[in-house]
Amino acid sequence: METRELRYFVAVAEELHFGRAAQRLAIAQPPLSRAIQQLERRLGVVLLHRTTRAIALTEAGSVLLREARAALDAVEAAERRTRRAAADRPGVVLATKAGASSELLPKLLNAYAAEPDSVTVEVLLCGPGEQERLLRDGRADVALLHRPFDTTAGLDTEDLYTEDLYTEQQILVLPAGHPLATRSHISSAEVAALTDLPLPRWPRPDGSYPDGPGPQVRDHTQLAQLIALGRACAMLPESARTHLREGHALIPVPDAPAVTTVIAWPPHSRSRAVADLVRTATRL
Repeated sequence: METRELRYFVAVAEELHFGRAAQRLAIAQPPLSRAIQQLERRLGVVLLHRTTRAIALTEAGSVLLREARAALDAVEAAERRTRRAAADRPGVVLATKAGASSELLPKLLNAYAAEPDSVTVEVLLCGPGEQERLLRDGRADVALLHRPFDTTAGLDTEDLYTEDLYTEQQILVLPAGHPLATRSHISSAEVAALTDLPLPRWPRPDGSYPDGPGPQVRDHTQLAQLIALGRACAMLPESARTHLREGHALIPVPDAPAVTTVIAWPPHSRSRAVADLVRTATRL
């Protein structure tokens, strides 16, 4: 398969409309239709159910959409990393969630800068859940993630905060006037049973949102305002206390999984600078 064909298919699969996909790709519709038909013939499968009114993905089409996105991300990542490696002053791009790891991050940067072979570290502050996407598409070389909130599947990782050393408890954040606001603690089952305040829906790595009743949120500022307005509640790491205001009630959830900070990087990375940064982090 050619990357051009994969880009064409992803556009059609996401738009579910040949006209809109052709407009998005800036090509005419007939060659786009022919390219998809050729791809189906080559693979020997039907990727799209076509009727006069609608287009839908087959099971095979859903699989190819997922795999094609990953393949195109890998190609773009290779391009970005190759260009960075050829820069006059190569460095390392570290992605981390804005406001998170506020104690660890400066210690890590200072300790690494003191290493004899250290390079420049560019810190890329991003929204919740974006670090993984930045790693996969090549815009970041290494990232600080937080389980169970962030996905580490397919990445190499080292735990920095573990139960033996440090655990960060999860808390439930509610509007200050909510009936449960005076509770000293709450269980995960009670959080799941809340019907008046839905949990927010964060974007997936591909930018889409999971189904559910909760509001779509992009960052913690938006989430904090929605909670204060009584439109949502949220499970957050205990360190989020420093970013919340008086309109919120914070209740410990003792039986929720502890939040573990990890440093992550692509499994195929052979960067000496990334390895040195990871060693520094684990030593700290």
